[in-house]
Amino acid sequence: MYVATIGFFDGVHLGHQCLIRQVQDEALRRGARSLLITFDRHPRSVFAPASAPPLLTTAEEKMLQLRATGVDEIFVLPFDRAMATLTAREFMNQVLKEQLNVTTLVIGYDHHFGRPQGETFEDYQVLGREVGIDVLLAHELEGEHVSSSAIRRALQAGDITTANRLLGRPYSWSGRVVHGRAVGRQLGFPTANLEAVEPDQQRPARGAYAVEVLAASENSLVGRKKVGAMLNIGCRPTLDNGSDTSIEAHLFDFEGNLYGQTLTLFFLARLRAEYRFTSEEALAQQLLLDKQAALQVLSSCR
Repeated sequence: MYVATIGFFDGVHLGHQCLIRQVQDEALRRGARSLLITFDRHPRSVFAPASAPPLLTTAEEKMLQLRATGVDEIFVLPFDRAMATLTAREFMNQVLKEQLNVTTLVIGYDHHFGRPQGETFEDYQVLGREVGIDVLLAHELEGEHVSSSAIRRALQAGDITTANRLLGRPYSWSGRVVHGRAVGRQLGFPTANLEAVEPDQQRPARGAYAVEVLAASENSLVGRKKVGAMLNIGCRPTLDNGSDTSIEAHLFDFEGNLYGQTLTLFFLARLRAEYRFTSEEALAQQLLLDKQAALQVLSSCR
């Protein structure tokens, strides 16, 4: 017997966390177990791929964040065209009731599942009674409305402060260290050039950032501790990099070969936007200022 909620939970942000706490509280009240039902991919990537949004978390990170909530169980549904064709009634009866033994479902007022047929929250309650599931209304987090879309918009604008506030933690992005052009080393700032682990993950706006870096493996030269760094996302206009966007991290107080290793970046603050400098010397001077600014941010966060 389960008290459950359902969603893609991209980002596992403060709004998701508020909903999950309500599921846990209701499960405790009813003497049941709490269950989170999520999907293995964003539903829109199946029935409308062109409109599928960038992701805020990789599948692995999302599961880590969901487990950290302390929920009793998590069930990942494979979302395919067959799943997309189920009506709300079919989904509630075949999946929630028969397959997963859900007896109570907690959802927001504007939450929708099953093939759209114009259902309202009240319709879900009626359908629930017919199949033996209590459908309860979740209350929203007090204050600012929190959504995955709002976090994406903040990241696209380079507003790390807002994104982190809505997430309840620093936004993270993972990449594998690949070979670059080694220009940073020539300027006195050797960098780790990163290639996205999840190509569909949302990238913050171009510019310079203060970040912390964590290696995926204990065997990494970085080790399993966060290392301060400054990061640049952009086309390196001063160096005529063309239209290719690069992501480069200069790790502070670190020397070593990181090629092939996976690093996770935790974004703390945006230092400045991207712009073209008059010379490489001017760029090097700005990098010194960026380093000072990044160190100040890192110091204030510790």
